[in-house]
Amino acid sequence: MSGKGSVVLAYSGGLDTSCILVWLKEQGYDVIAYLANIGQKEDFEEARKKALKLGAKKVFIEDISKEFVEEFIWPAIQSSALYEDRYLLGTSLARPCIARKQVEIAQREGAKYVSHGATGKGNDQIRFELTCYSLAPQIKVIAPWRMPEFYNRFQGRNDLMEYAKQHGIPVPVTPKNPWSMDENLMHISYEAGILENPKNQAPPGLYTKTQDPAKAPNSPDTLEIEFKKGVPVKVTNVGDGTTHSTALELFLYLNEVAGKHGVGRIDIVENRFIGMKSRGIYETPAGTILYHAHLDIEAFTMDREVRKIKQGLGLKFAELVYTGFWHSPECEFVRHCIAKSQERVEGKVHVSVLKGQVYILGRESPLSLYNEELVSMNVQGDYEPVDATGFININSLRDSTGSPLPEQLSKGDGQEVERSHRRPPAPALSSPCRSNWRHGSPWPRAEGISSPPEQGHRQIDQLTMQSWAASLYPSPKCSC
Repeated sequence: MSGKGSVVLAYSGGLDTSCILVWLKEQGYDVIAYLANIGQKEDFEEARKKALKLGAKKVFIEDISKEFVEEFIWPAIQSSALYEDRYLLGTSLARPCIARKQVEIAQREGAKYVSHGATGKGNDQIRFELTCYSLAPQIKVIAPWRMPEFYNRFQGRNDLMEYAKQHGIPVPVTPKNPWSMDENLMHISYEAGILENPKNQAPPGLYTKTQDPAKAPNSPDTLEIEFKKGVPVKVTNVGDGTTHSTALELFLYLNEVAGKHGVGRIDIVENRFIGMKSRGIYETPAGTILYHAHLDIEAFTMDREVRKIKQGLGLKFAELVYTGFWHSPECEFVRHCIAKSQERVEGKVHVSVLKGQVYILGRESPLSLYNEELVSMNVQGDYEPVDATGFININSLRDSTGSPLPEQLSKGDGQEVERSHRRPPAPALSSPCRSNWRHGSPWPRAEGISSPPEQGHRQIDQLTMQSWAASLYPSPKCSC
């Protein structure tokens, strides 16, 4: 064992982390390489051989795809999480899942250090390290791209390539795409390089998870997606009968169908946690279908006021996930609240997937709050339309007692007039007598009493209104 002890490196097999592996060895650390299989297309055995050849003491390849879906993606679907209205958080959700396993390996192997290849300008460094410190406060993080002795030595990719040649690190023989990519089961992101200019359109060959919608099939796939407690439990292709009911298989199948139809592409500029804006292009095929389907079944089964609160919690959840606070007490609290809100979210949603779009066709649920008879325009049922009058009157109080109209604020000579918050009272249906009037209705509507002048009460002059009102009001001596 070398002098500084062991460090668990989150290793991808790419140029950056391969150079970091060798550099850590130069600094006197024993390196344990950790590769997370989180659904990306990767030759893991080749990466293992490469890490060992570069001097890794041990290599661990951990398949965390299933727990990624069940413990991270499903809560995001339940919460309808979107960051800044569009981003479905594919990378943000993956980082705490990857880092959690990294901490487990460090604790199991007795390593005091963990390391990663995240840059000093991005969000991933925060997500990795907040997870590590939450789960293992005593652990120490080595972040080379924030260490002057590293970033002063390696100014860019050319410096890394030169270092790789000097130390026998295999380098790609094919030209590198002029952008960076990060893939997992939920999505793939494209950033940097030529994409840093937000005016530049994404090159045609950039996308890898989804078909160009213009070239997608002309016939849709119709799917039935079943939810229980806000979580998808079964998907059936109505056309060919294909069915999947385990979390991982279900998600992989939806990725396949959505990708075929070009569903899930977005090109956005977002606000990074550290304060700068960045341009990102994302493909999230299965996540996009599930977002729309879940939103629909939730609206069908959830109480209106509960849903308002839950929507606010969903926004908070998205913010916490994006900024790396998955393992924080507040995020745990929000997840529990959202899970509670999902107890009634059960049923089936029928969707059509075609040319980059997801169309909702219908829904059904044993816990539906939809009352077809009550809402019907052809059946009155138990609903009393007359009750709406009082409802409208009460809800109009705030507006009617608010700011007066300009013509109410001054007389013709510009003098201020007294501001009144009272509306004309309405007579009871049984008698026009003032003693029986109910306050609160906008204008009298009793049988036999005329309506206001045709011009409308907001447009007519004060004298006309007073004359009309006087014709309605009985004498104070009335004894009826």
